[in-house]
Amino acid sequence: MKEEVLFTEQQRFNQWWFRVLLGLICIAPLYGIYYQVILGKQFGNKPVGDHVLYIQAVLLLLLAFFFLNIAKLETRITKEGIDVRFFPFHLKTRHYSWEEIDKAIVRTYSPIGEYGGWGLKTGSGGDTYNVSGEQGIQLVFKSGRKLLIGTNKPQEAANVLAIVKQEV
Repeated sequence: MKEEVLFTEQQRFNQWWFRVLLGLICIAPLYGIYYQVILGKQFGNKPVGDHVLYIQAVLLLLLAFFFLNIAKLETRITKEGIDVRFFPFHLKTRHYSWEEIDKAIVRTYSPIGEYGGWGLKTGSGGDTYNVSGEQGIQLVFKSGRKLLIGTNKPQEAANVLAIVKQEV
C-alpha cells in the first residue's frame, strides 16, 4: 500500500544573490580567455597558460550548473514520518519515523548564525539541510539528536505537522 503524502516540497539554490555570485565567479576565467587567448595580451608578468584558463572556466561552469540544476532538497511528510533527500549528497531518501521523533515544529532560525550558512551543516543546534530562507522543520529525536530541514512553505508544513500530531 502506497503511503499518503501530506506535504511535499522541492527546493533548489535559486536565490538572486547566489546566481550573481556564481556569475561573477564564472566571469573571471572567461575574461581571462578573452583577454589572453582572443586579444593575445598578457595580464601581469606571470600569466597562466591557456590550458589553465580553459580548465578553470569548464570547472567553474560545471560548478554553477551543479548548484543551479542538480542540487536539490526534497522533503515529504506522511503519516509514517518525514522523508528527506539532499541530492546528490544523499543518493537515497532518509526516512525518519514518528516513533523516533520526539518533537517536530516549524521555526525561524539564522542559517549563518546557527549553522554557518546553507547546505549540509552541523551547528550548535544540531544538523541542518537547507538551501534558502530562514524557516525550517525542527526535528528533535528521542535520542536527543536534532535535525533542521529548511522549508519555503512554513505555514503548510506547520498545518500538516499539527494534523499528524493529533493522529500519532
